[in-house]
Amino acid sequence: MRNLRNFAFLFDLDGVLIDSEKEYSRIWRIINTEYPTGFENLETLIKGCTLDKILTDYYPDQEIREKVTSRLYELEAEMNYSYLPGAENLLNELKIRGIPRVLVTSSNVDKMKHLSEEIPDLPDKFNSIVTANLVTKSKPDPEGYLLAGKLAETPMEKCFVFEDSLQGVKAGHAAGAMVVGVSGTLPAEVLSPYCNLVVNSLEEINLDELISKLSKDDK
Repeated sequence: MRNLRNFAFLFDLDGVLIDSEKEYSRIWRIINTEYPTGFENLETLIKGCTLDKILTDYYPDQEIREKVTSRLYELEAEMNYSYLPGAENLLNELKIRGIPRVLVTSSNVDKMKHLSEEIPDLPDKFNSIVTANLVTKSKPDPEGYLLAGKLAETPMEKCFVFEDSLQGVKAGHAAGAMVVGVSGTLPAEVLSPYCNLVVNSLEEINLDELISKLSKDDK
């Protein structure tokens, strides 16, 4: 077993660790029907974006923004969260081995509070959590991951980023990290131009093999 403490693992939330992407697609299709934006594929366009960015880009009217936000929270409150395959085991192994772990999510504190009620042990699996409230720029801007690297006290070239959205892998790539794309939300061929590796699920992750790949990339 290798010493991996010089590295850090930075994770997106929805579609990487928890099974929620299909539900969010359904929710935003409902919202887009009730409050039309003119974009039929809104649920795809907004993946990886913060709520503030979604509202700014697609709902310029303040009154409509408030209604959309209220409807979103109403639908989110009905969601049930669970780990995706391999996620809990990977987080547990990282924690046992003392490897820095940071959650980087476009979700806000209200969403995280609800998530903590559904999966109480999830926050404790991370050294730090970067929510939408802590950044000024949404993915694909690298701000969130650059902040995560600082919190982990790890150079970005020694950080792994796990993402499932196009905005997310672009953010990790722009931050200078090694990006692992998790397909499912999007096909592997869409993610791969911005990734060092694409997997079908976190069940495929072998920590020592990942570090070996990074070391080769550094040469």
